[in-house]
Amino acid sequence: MQLHKLRVLGLGFAMVLAWLIALSVVPIANAGGPNDAPPLAQAENDLCLACHSNRNLTVKLPSGETLSLFTDAAAFNASVHGKQGQRCTACHSNISGYPHPPIAARDVRDFSLQMYTLCRQFHDDQYQKTFDSAHAKELAAGNRNAPVCTDCHTSHYTTKPNQPRARISQTCQKCHSAIYDQYKESIHGSALINEANRDVPTCEECHGVHNIGDPRTTQYRLKSPEICARCHTDKNLMKKYNISTNVLNSYVADFHGTTVELFEKQSPDHATNKAVCYDCHGIHNIKKIDDPKSTVFRENLLKTCQQCHPDATPNFPASWLSHYDASPDHFPAMYYVNLFYVILIPVTIGGMLAYIALDIARRVLNRAQKPGGS
Repeated sequence: MQLHKLRVLGLGFAMVLAWLIALSVVPIANAGGPNDAPPLAQAENDLCLACHSNRNLTVKLPSGETLSLFTDAAAFNASVHGKQGQRCTACHSNISGYPHPPIAARDVRDFSLQMYTLCRQFHDDQYQKTFDSAHAKELAAGNRNAPVCTDCHTSHYTTKPNQPRARISQTCQKCHSAIYDQYKESIHGSALINEANRDVPTCEECHGVHNIGDPRTTQYRLKSPEICARCHTDKNLMKKYNISTNVLNSYVADFHGTTVELFEKQSPDHATNKAVCYDCHGIHNIKKIDDPKSTVFRENLLKTCQQCHPDATPNFPASWLSHYDASPDHFPAMYYVNLFYVILIPVTIGGMLAYIALDIARRVLNRAQKPGGS
């Protein structure tokens, strides 16, 4: 028993001595140049991981929860911080020796909420963008489960969030699983997840990254057509999929869009019940327009219109042109009717004007030819 205690004391003394040597050597060696930093950082990190790579290393918190202090060495070294040669003590700056200062957290979540603020010292621009986000407001309102930096990026295994690109939406899935289930079946989500299509939007294209707004607000609703238009008015992008880029112009030109445009510019805080894109097409469950499950599929269109126009008859949605201008390819009957009137009206009016002009000229000539003058 005494021998075991001596071994433990000896191991503890050796670790303390190694820690003090590492902390004293690294700052001096780093003065030699930036190329020396990664190996020295790795040496310091290896010292930390000598203990923290133990999966059984834990601490009991006042709440009765067990906090794991384990860090997977291989996963950390493969992370963006590990590859950059980031030292453990760059974030854990309160650690200057062994034993470490006691953990002042009530429970596991409290520990996360205390630690995530460390990200600010290196990522201040992104950190400040979160202040007005929907997540930050939820946190300030007392929702301790509102996501913070480490919930999305992890604490020790941070990788590039868009490699692969589908990872962006899969990160949001952690909290918004029901919405993700709708998204992955949509035209956008299925193309991203099943085909790795980089052209389709992920969650952040519509909601933002660190400055995520509340989509339930009037301001977001009024701005939503512009969000959709970022992709759907891109001529090169839409040409690849044979989709009309006339969506915004045709929307703004009709009664719905004109009203929303006026509210957005002149009364941004006043709600309007006029339809925006997602009222007709859906939000996270958007389907291709020829998909029988689409809310704008011809057979489903009446039901969609009846959400706002309960008295609408089957003829009501028949005038919708799917954001296309009438052409020989799209809605040819309407195109040729329009063409007929485009020709008929100028010819009719022109003929009437010509008739009047000729009549006046004839009257003037007749008077001039009468004997005795005018």
